[in-house]
Amino acid sequence: MRTFDFAPLHRATVGFDQIADLMDRILANDVGQPSYPPYNIEKTAADAYRISIAVAGFSEADLSVEVREHALIVSAKKAEEDHNRAYLHRGIATRAFERRFTLADHVRITGASHADGMLHIDLKREVPEALKPRRIEIASTSPVTSEVLEAEAENTPVN
Repeated sequence: MRTFDFAPLHRATVGFDQIADLMDRILANDVGQPSYPPYNIEKTAADAYRISIAVAGFSEADLSVEVREHALIVSAKKAEEDHNRAYLHRGIATRAFERRFTLADHVRITGASHADGMLHIDLKREVPEALKPRRIEIASTSPVTSEVLEAEAENTPVN
């Protein structure tokens, strides 16, 4: 397991504690990260994403998608099975799972759909207007200076 010392980050920055905590959480969970169910994360536009999770064997009623504390949590639990069935081979995994995705600031869920054994979750980053870059116009001359120059020109005697 890899370990990183974030002490220099804490000494040289103010207010970035969340980034160091996030790195610690990710590195700690990386070792035991389950591979079930398989999923894709794709970028569909400049500020839009889609998470697709293979959920074969689960119905919409078995699935749960929620956002809690900057995390998207997808979980599934299969309803009670019919014990009268006798399987010769059981290759479709329908075991319960919980998959967590950490969301960045200003990322929100725009929708979820379930079709053909795939759960699609659409996300979009919406940066508030107050945080977007804005252009500040620079004035070429100040109004006070131009008024003073005009007044001086009127009061100057002409020879």
